[in-house]
Amino acid sequence: MKRFFFGYGSLVHKGTHDHQNHAPARLQGWKRAWVATPVRALPFLSVIPDETSAIDGLIAEVPDQGWAALDQREAAYQRLPLGAELSHDMKDMPPNSLTVVYSVAPDGQQPASAKNPILLSYLDVVVQGYSDVFGPAGTDHFFATTHNWTGSFLDDRGAPIYPRAQLCDPALQADTDSRLTAMGQTRVMPADFPLW
Repeated sequence: MKRFFFGYGSLVHKGTHDHQNHAPARLQGWKRAWVATPVRALPFLSVIPDETSAIDGLIAEVPDQGWAALDQREAAYQRLPLGAELSHDMKDMPPNSLTVVYSVAPDGQQPASAKNPILLSYLDVVVQGYSDVFGPAGTDHFFATTHNWTGSFLDDRGAPIYPRAQLCDPALQADTDSRLTAMGQTRVMPADFPLW
């Protein structure tokens, strides 16, 4: 049986993984949101059931030997199987294939707030991924369909903290900064927010 993941955050950026058989996809009945957990110092993206919402993302095939590394990367999440709520452009996907989504268990979520700012190097990777896969409309869709913005972001671009940080288009980074400012998000510098 072939197995795939549906990525809706950093997994949309193809530079953060080596899974080559991939295609754009849409997940109906879920929304993307920033969540905090006791497992990580800073908030990150998860998906939450919401019958009124749909989000775009990327599906990619994972070989059997690739799941251990992917599960380690997504250690704060649980793996959930998807069905008819997922639509995609994947060519020749066998009908008995399984696609999963990584989601933080409801009892593992904590409210995200300005006390735990969004990591900018992580957000840059996500936004670059959506821009690469879906174009400018994908960037608009990401910001429009992402919930629970914390009120602040940690500007670590000078020395990225995110372990899978990527080179990103400076114009796209400037656009992200403008969107964050328009939302009233406050910039925090690493010197003012020691993680350890």
